[in-house]
Amino acid sequence: MGRRRSVSAGEPLIWEDDDSLLVANVIEGVLKLTTSTADGREQIVGVAYPSDFIGRPFGQTSAASVVALTDARVCVFARNDFDRFAREHPELEHKLLERTLAELDRTRAWMMPLGRKSAPEKIATFLLDMSERLADNGCMAHTGPARNFTLPFSRQQVADLLGLTIETVSRQFTKLKADGVVALPGRRDVEILDRSALEMLAG
Repeated sequence: MGRRRSVSAGEPLIWEDDDSLLVANVIEGVLKLTTSTADGREQIVGVAYPSDFIGRPFGQTSAASVVALTDARVCVFARNDFDRFAREHPELEHKLLERTLAELDRTRAWMMPLGRKSAPEKIATFLLDMSERLADNGCMAHTGPARNFTLPFSRQQVADLLGLTIETVSRQFTKLKADGVVALPGRRDVEILDRSALEMLAG
């Protein structure tokens, strides 16, 4: 019922407020979920990683745009076909409910760093979350969070995601590097040198 599709970095898969015509499962890569304000400003409201489900089953319109942050592969389903199949297979509906509740829990957890944490705490929390989500799921020998990873976000996107300015984000990265908590071998490359210190900074 599904078909595999490659999506290039920057390519949209779903548009906000369009008819909900497809849903998809992420196989590889990272995609962002965004909404736009009346004056055209973009707000990142979610990020989809491998194994995440995107789109709006049983819905008429899409609540957010979905755009590839990196080159990605997804398994795409026509929404009407998927809805019909789900209604005929209660175990699939149950799985969808489980995933929806897990996503709700992640969203609620993310409200804490956005609403209450300081800039250093936000950056530390963000990096720890990235190390968990960007761990190499395809490697059977790999266990635990990643020590080295490449961020799918630009510094400006990190700022937008965390409700900070790009200058603040750059200052915090520089301080973490100076304190020996992380190494930054490339513009988006991160190596966590002292996870305990990062966890303490995250609060």
